[in-house]
Amino acid sequence: MARRCDITGIGVQTGNNVSHAHNKTRRRFLPNVQKMTLFSDTLGPVRLKLSAHALRSIEHNGGLDAYLLSTPDAKLASAGVKLKRRIKRAADKKGTPEAA
Repeated sequence: MARRCDITGIGVQTGNNVSHAHNKTRRRFLPNVQKMTLFSDTLGPVRLKLSAHALRSIEHNGGLDAYLLSTPDAKLASAGVKLKRRIKRAADKKGTPEAA
């Protein structure tokens, strides 16, 4: 499983372990990515790999659809932009005002 969030694109970062003697060794900072199924109002259940930060942001904005539609494409990963387009198309077919 690639350690990358489907919505925000957050991935692995690198840095140093620094000892008391100030010796530096390389290390990896792994994001807290979980496989989750979220419910979209227009698409139904959607399975995604989400970071804990993205999940909190989605809950704060009132759900997956509201979060994706209010977030600019530049702040989303490619999978997030594709999902946003799917939600817009499905909302246009249903004729709901969410896509506006």
